[in-house]
Amino acid sequence: MRKTLLSGVLAVAAAMTAVGGTATAEPALIGFIYPSPLSDVGWAKQLDLGREAVVEAFGDKVRTAVVENITEGPDAARVMNQLVTDGAKLVVLGSFGYMNDGLRLARQHPEVSFLHASGFKQAANFGTFTARSYEGFYLTGLAAGMVTKSDSIGIVAAFAVPEVIAEVNAVTLAARKVNPDVDIRIVWLNTWFDPPKEQDAARALISQGADVLFSLHQDTPSVVNVAQAEGVRVVNTASDMSSHGPDAVLASVTYDWGDYFVRSVGAALDGAFKGADFRGGLADGTVSVTAWGGDLTEEQRAEIARVEADLKSGAAHVFTGPLRDQSGKERVAAGEALPDPEIFSMNWLVEGLSGSLPN
Repeated sequence: MRKTLLSGVLAVAAAMTAVGGTATAEPALIGFIYPSPLSDVGWAKQLDLGREAVVEAFGDKVRTAVVENITEGPDAARVMNQLVTDGAKLVVLGSFGYMNDGLRLARQHPEVSFLHASGFKQAANFGTFTARSYEGFYLTGLAAGMVTKSDSIGIVAAFAVPEVIAEVNAVTLAARKVNPDVDIRIVWLNTWFDPPKEQDAARALISQGADVLFSLHQDTPSVVNVAQAEGVRVVNTASDMSSHGPDAVLASVTYDWGDYFVRSVGAALDGAFKGADFRGGLADGTVSVTAWGGDLTEEQRAEIARVEADLKSGAAHVFTGPLRDQSGKERVAAGEALPDPEIFSMNWLVEGLSGSLPN
């Protein structure tokens, strides 16, 4: 199916190029590669909303090609190579695992600009974009600690990459701040997209007593559906999934890439693109918490709103010491804040979390 889809997309792109007229009149090709299928919710959906913002902003100056459900590795390398061969001006690489192949291609084609999701390597024509989603998950961790009745929270997490590890740690710190007795368990899936595996993990955590779940980077409402069926609460990633779990969703941590994609495409069209590391959060609207459920009291909502305001203003920081890891080693001294380079390369879990990092 991926090969058929790719052939169709590239055939359309080639046909559009053929009828584009002179070189100066041709719209610029902007390519988008997504690691999971495009649906009504999820990570790929939020990336595609960013693509729609580009189309709205630039009109007939651009044309876009979308290739979805592309696994990391040789498949992704072939797709990005084909987009460059077809004349792409800019390519958006929507998965962490696309990094090395994308950077290699960028070095071979300095005339093409690249945006890479969640990576940590940049070049003159290779920029990275990451959400400070840990800020949103800190707020929802507070909420989870407030509403749990079993004092048990379960986390279904995709891959143990720094971005997701930071989210897990943020949930743990926040939940234990308001509820020191809470037990937090984690299941690592080692996949971005496997709905049956995601649902099995959610049910296993519920069987162990969790009455609040976190769905970290599941691109479908698989965990939300289980929470709805089992009568527990859930916080999900990327999109508002409350329509899939109206009685279950406690909140959704969502992303908006529109402004960033528009700025980046504009720079590429103007010949002014510079590879840099963009990190958007609550303050600039890249990260938002939506679909708050009805379990929280007015006092609890007010406390969460106060913390949100402090995070936006910089008066508070999620990873402020003293912080220790699971072994008891001090990672952040009292009164200090963990700097960005260490947040975005995080490879340790905070104390108070049941579970470990996969090898």
